[in-house]
Amino acid sequence: MLSQIYYIARSKSDGSYLVARVNRDVAEKNTGYLLLFSEHFEALTYLNTHAASVADQFAIESIPGTQLGALLKRWNFIGVGIVRDPLLPKIEFLICD
Repeated sequence: MLSQIYYIARSKSDGSYLVARVNRDVAEKNTGYLLLFSEHFEALTYLNTHAASVADQFAIESIPGTQLGALLKRWNFIGVGIVRDPLLPKIEFLICD
């Protein structure tokens, strides 16, 4: 996981990342699972399929696996959600300590 390049979606307006929230009652903005994609086109497919009305408000960025830990700590994420199929979507959730 550390040697791989991942793709993440980031808001152009406020710089926040696209996340999955398991508990909708949590009001804190920066909690949740950071969504990771294996390919740039998978991130675009996910946005165009599930958030077409706001897809143009996101930019796709690449991040090496070695920088994930620091990003998760900085933004207070619970873990990551690795998107295995952007159309269904099928997501594998991993909690990071």
